Amino acid sequence: MTAAISVRGLSKHYFLRHDSDWVSPTLRDVLSRQLRRAARSLAGRPAQTPSAPSEEFWALRDVSFDLAHGARLGVIGRNGAGKSTLLKLLSRITEPTEGGFELNGRAASLLDVGTGFHPELSGRENVFLNGAILGMSRQQIARRFDEIVAFAGVERFVDTPLKHYSSGMYVRLAFSVAAHLEPDILILDEVFAVGDADFQSKCVGKMNDLGREGRTLVFVSHNLGAVEQLCTEALLLDGGRVAAHSRDVAGVVHTYLSRAGAAAVEWRNAGAEFAVDWFTPLRFALADADGATLRRTARRDEPVFVEIEAEIADYDPQLRVGYAVYAETGELLYWSEHTDGAAHEWPRLSAGRNLLRAELPRALLNEGSYRISLLAGLDEGDWAVHPGAGGPSVTLDVHGGFGDSPRWTGRRPGLIAPLARWTRAAAAAC
Repeated sequence: MTAAISVRGLSKHYFLRHDSDWVSPTLRDVLSRQLRRAARSLAGRPAQTPSAPSEEFWALRDVSFDLAHGARLGVIGRNGAGKSTLLKLLSRITEPTEGGFELNGRAASLLDVGTGFHPELSGRENVFLNGAILGMSRQQIARRFDEIVAFAGVERFVDTPLKHYSSGMYVRLAFSVAAHLEPDILILDEVFAVGDADFQSKCVGKMNDLGREGRTLVFVSHNLGAVEQLCTEALLLDGGRVAAHSRDVAGVVHTYLSRAGAAAVEWRNAGAEFAVDWFTPLRFALADADGATLRRTARRDEPVFVEIEAEIADYDPQLRVGYAVYAETGELLYWSEHTDGAAHEWPRLSAGRNLLRAELPRALLNEGSYRISLLAGLDEGDWAVHPGAGGPSVTLDVHGGFGDSPRWTGRRPGLIAPLARWTRAAAAAC
């Protein structure tokens, strides 16, 4: 039987310039350069070599695999491993340098929030536009329209221009369109990164439904729990190459975790990463009780602090800053914001540089490794940094510190291991 997706020797490289003064050329610059080259060639003069040094970078190298109809493939790996490049190639957004692939069926993609949507058009108009791009007739789209809007939860705003939508509304509508317009192949990048828990649960259910209907799914996610729950096979990329590909999804996830490398306990902004008009993160780190960066395994009963340093351009009372804690498998354990307590207890933020410290709850986490991600946003749903979308994160390794009990000296069952205090109460009379 013909595979839904067949990939052979797929590779993509870029040239990285090492010239701090270089700026992207305009169309006029490109045409002028081509004319000069043609004139030098006609005059028999050698072509000029570029003055700026460059480096060849292979984002993807010699990737091959087959995916059967109805299979669900989870693509995992570190940031920069080539996951998004693979999806962009399969979505025909960019062309491969070497190799090729074949898609047997109509494909729909959701790679970035708002991709393929026009901000000046309403939600209704964008649904019909995206359906037309996917090759659906107006009658087919109209038949699914109410279901699409209801799933996205944007009924009240369906005739509002998309430029007024929050990022969460954007992605809910984009996913709903991609999932409901009957594609044979659905390609998704971090669909679980944006949206509340209810929407993510609906995504899981819909993707399971699509799999039962025989649709083929390819999706990238850092939520390894979702990969294990949803996927029939997993592909691990490392440095642009296939490190593992198997129907043993748990085995591939274990391989990824075992290759994770040294823990990162501090992130510093090298430039203007994750900056928006009103917020720029500068540093995100773990620290001990003395304020020193924590560069060792922590006991679960010792004080560990999250430190967030940021530049606030113009303070907005709706601003919330905090962190999210994820287990090794990607499950969100909890998140905390600087506005958790009573209003009079909130740290005072102001325009300029701000440093926030928050102590992690003691005797809560089990032994293991945890990813702690920065979050920053406004109450109405605008995000500077969403914790699940590849923003700054650090790793906390926890070992020991289970208290005085001789029964528990190591990892306990479950994702967390809180110490509950037990007492004996008087038994009720019969």
